[in-house]
Amino acid sequence: MAVETVNVTKDVLQGTFKAVEEVGTGLLLSSKSVAKGIIMGVSDVGGDVLSVAKQVIRGTVNGAAEIGADVGQVARRTVDGIIEAARETGANAEEMAKVTVNGAIEAAGSVGNTAVKAVREVLVNVVEGVKDVAGAALPKEKP
Repeated sequence: MAVETVNVTKDVLQGTFKAVEEVGTGLLLSSKSVAKGIIMGVSDVGGDVLSVAKQVIRGTVNGAAEIGADVGQVARRTVDGIIEAARETGANAEEMAKVTVNGAIEAAGSVGNTAVKAVREVLVNVVEGVKDVAGAALPKEKP
């Protein structure tokens, strides 16, 4: 099932990038929505959302680089979509953020140093932000 999910994910991402490339706009919006939809769908069928999230972010970063889009901003919107899906499905948003940020940086590494720098600059606060939200949601210990 995991292999099939990754294949479907690649097909969806490739279709999205092809459509965006033809239209020329909307990549930021579509990358967030597509990522969120994929994670929610995988969660619905009981799949491994962490490994799929990593594949989604890698595919998105690579696809953005291929069409000359702003890799950092596309990565950020994709991570936003993945984290939203994690929260809505009850997955561990903090772990999801770590996996996707690491996946984005790894994928950017295969693109080049400029992409790594862009992705790091944009995503530097994502994991900390998720930790802050998770911390605020947890009950406080009494002294």
